[in-house]
Amino acid sequence: MTFFYMLLAFVVGILVGWFIWGRLRGELDSLRGDLDRTRSERDRLRADTDQLKGELDACGRARADLESRLRNAPTAKAGADKAATPAPAALMSTPAAATSATTKSAAAKKPAAAKTATAAKPAAKAAALKKAAAPAAKKASAPKAATGKADNLRRLIGIGPVNERLLKGQGVTTYAQIAAWTEADIKRVEEVLNFDGRIAREKWIEQAKLLAAGDEAEFARQFPTAGTASNT
Repeated sequence: MTFFYMLLAFVVGILVGWFIWGRLRGELDSLRGDLDRTRSERDRLRADTDQLKGELDACGRARADLESRLRNAPTAKAGADKAATPAPAALMSTPAAATSATTKSAAAKKPAAAKTATAAKPAAKAAALKKAAAPAAKKASAPKAATGKADNLRRLIGIGPVNERLLKGQGVTTYAQIAAWTEADIKRVEEVLNFDGRIAREKWIEQAKLLAAGDEAEFARQFPTAGTASNT
């Protein structure tokens, strides 16, 4: 009987130990899952912080530009008023000297005026051609705006309200435009948005190509966080 009780106690001890070990192992797995979720949340918060810093830098740059324009506006107006002020009149001479000087000046101006009129004709013609070509050049240099309905650019990871507004100011309103960007376009947009390699890092062009092609399934698979709170 003693051996039977010892064996029973041993079996019960093994079962109790196994049960306790299972509970502890379950708790350990739960803690590991919580740790992974905490790390994921930390990474998301870091991404949000980087995005907000970029938008804050863009706002600061726009504010500095506006303040510079406001400071320069009174100076430019004062310079224009000063230039419009007539120069002081020269000292008046005697009536006889003034009459003689007027006669000589009129006689000297006749051939000079004829010569000036002859030389002014080609100059006037060139000025007219230049004036006519100016609107065409200005129209050609203006950014080409997208035709058709604008897309929701905030679906792309890295584009929030501020970046969307800046892109629309540059005439970028569709996924197809972003998908067709060249290296020169990327450099120009990064200068406006005050970015440094962020377009390539966040894969704006790859996202835009999938959305422009209407491949929503592949877009959701490659960029699962697009369109979430962390994106906007």
